[in-house]
Formats: sequence, C-alpha cells, structure tokens
Amino acid sequence: MIYLNCAATSYQRPECVIDAVADALRTFGSCGRGAHESELAAARSIALARERVSALLGFGHPERLVFAANATEALNMAILGTVPDGGRVVATDWDHNSILRPLYRLRDERGVTLSFAAADRRGVLDIDALVNAIVPGTSLVCLTHASNLTGNVLSREELARVVKAAHGVGAPVLLDCAQTAGARPICMDELGIDLVAFTGHKALMGPQGTGGLAVAPGVDVHPVLRGGTGVLSFEEGQPAGYPEHLEAGTLNGHGIAGLSAAAAWIAEKGLDTIHAHDLALVRRFVTGVRRVGATIYGNFPATEEGLLAPGFDHAPVVSVNLPGWDSSEVADALGHDYDIAVRAGGHCAPRMHRALGTQDSGAVRFSFGCFTTEEDVDAALTALAELAAEGEGDDDVTS
Repeated sequence: MIYLNCAATSYQRPECVIDAVADALRTFGSCGRGAHESELAAARSIALARERVSALLGFGHPERLVFAANATEALNMAILGTVPDGGRVVATDWDHNSILRPLYRLRDERGVTLSFAAADRRGVLDIDALVNAIVPGTSLVCLTHASNLTGNVLSREELARVVKAAHGVGAPVLLDCAQTAGARPICMDELGIDLVAFTGHKALMGPQGTGGLAVAPGVDVHPVLRGGTGVLSFEEGQPAGYPEHLEAGTLNGHGIAGLSAAAAWIAEKGLDTIHAHDLALVRRFVTGVRRVGATIYGNFPATEEGLLAPGFDHAPVVSVNLPGWDSSEVADALGHDYDIAVRAGGHCAPRMHRALGTQDSGAVRFSFGCFTTEEDVDAALTALAELAAEGEGDDDVTS
C-alpha cells in the first residue's frame, strides 16, 4: 500500500513511537494522581513531552503547552476561551471547520461578528485585505499556517505583518498548525504568535488522540473544560496556573508518551531536513502531474521552462482533478486498482473549495510525509496518467 493521505493522519511512524506507547501502557499510572513511581513516571513523561513539543514549535514556555485530544479541541479551547460575547473575529478562507464551526457557533449564540479574508482561484490569501480587516475592537485573529486543501503556506513575512496589525489593536493571534507542526519550523516566540494549536497524529507522527495548544505568557484563555486536575482540589474554580488552567481530567499519558518519542525523533532528524524532503516531493509530483493534464489547485509559480520557481515554498499537500472523472471516483480507483491511499471530497474546508470553484466537484488530495519516497510519487503519477487516458477514452465514447 502506498499511503499518500498524510494530511489526514500519519500511517507510518518511527518504531520508537510504537515502543514508547507500549512501554507506557505497561508501566504508567495516572499523572498527578499519586506519588507512587508509576504515577511519577507518567508525570515525568508528560513534562518531557511538553519540552520536546514546545521546542519544535519555537515556544520557550513548555509549562504553558496544554495537551488536548487533537487540534480541533485545542482550537475550540482557544476560540471559545478568548472571544467575548458581542466580540469580533477576523479569519480567512483557508480555515478548516475546526475553526469555522466554533466561530459560527459564537456568531449564532453570542452575537460575535465575523470577517473573512478572501482567497483567489489559486487559493492565495489577500493579505492586504486581511490586515485592513484588523480594526480596533477585534477580539481574535485566526490564521491557518498551511491550507489542508491547497498546501499554500503563510510566509514568515506575512505572519509577522498580521501579528503586528493584530497586536496594534490589542488582538491575540491564533495559528492553526495542524498541517505544519512537525513538518517545518514554527517560530512561535520569534514571530510573537499568541496561540498555536497543533495535532499530534499528522506530521508530528504521534498517536491519534494527541494534540494541544501553546499559550503565550500574558494571553488570557478562559477554561472551556472544568474538572479534576490532581492539584488544588479544594478550589471551586479551575486553577489559575498553567497547564492545569486548561487541562481537566486525566491526560492521555500513553499517547503523549508516543508523541514525546516522535518529537525527539523529529528533532534528531531536523525540521529543515524534513521540510526539504517534503518540498522535493511536491516539486516532483507537481512537475509530473502537469504532464498528465490534471487541474492543479494552489499556488505553484513556474519558471519559463515550466519548473517550479526556485524560491517556491509549500506544505506537502497537492490537490487535483482529472478531466472526465469525478474526484471520488479517482480516489476509489487509486485505492482499489493501485492500492494508493488519497482523500477526495470536501476536506472539511468549505470556504476554500468555494474560493477555488470546486464546491461541487471536490478534489483529490495527495499529501506526503516523512516516509513518502520518490518511488511512491512516481507510482501515483503513473496511476494518474493511466486514469487520465481512460477518462479521455470515456469522453470519446460519450461524444
């Protein structure tokens, strides 16, 4: 099986991740709920995981890295915990339903005003419009680091510009790093980003059921969940100190142990090395898929020779459609006939599909990871070429 659905989840993981989970299942008690060595082992492992993941995010305050079940839960924490009734939020067409649905809930239930920066047919955000939308009275600015549909990524310069505008009106910035944490440097502290949400099971290659929210010092997030923390049990409210302020209930210590091992593996390999690997695969795939005659969605600037521009940057995600084929049919054919795993459909990104004009057709998404090889990419290109030829034949018969 060739797995090209890494934007949904990692399928292949370092062996150390599997070993860490198995070891934790055998030895861990409950973090913060006792002083036996089994409980202390769980607590030490979780503390180490905070340090390792924080380092990958460029975040110097691991005690303020809060674990959650996934990026969705982390984004809900950040959005529902910072935006007041009647507030105003600026977001973008890139945003996933994990941002959109909490925002629509705030709009419908708490009178929050929403403003969205538009993307064009290449999925490129209008950064000028985004900055201009950040006016006094803005409560929160939501950004997606890389689109899960096009793979377009916000540059450091764009992020810095938006952060400056937001801080100029006293608004915190929330960055959704579901597609980028573990795949490229984030530089949270350096860029002044206030809140970073991440998931553990994609590029970070940890187990499903892991993720979290990094909260910069000075940022106030009201708890969405309330309950046991293992400390300050006689206080009626959630403890004010982090990470307990936002962590209620027993943590997924077994999964976090695996995430910690994955973070250490990524750090040893190097984020820059991983990003270079991913980008090379994107270049190879886009160059090949253009020859197939597929429609490619996203921003892929080319030289006069048809090659991707030297300064090109991208997340390891490319979405396409084939003439004569429905996107779901392409995904089914790739899976059944070629044993290649991809994803078709709406990708939980309705605004992005509308911007691209693919709200009716959907798109076929190919996404790569650390264990994806050039041979995997070439096999996908061969399969697409054969399907494209078959689609042309069907068109001839139909006509």
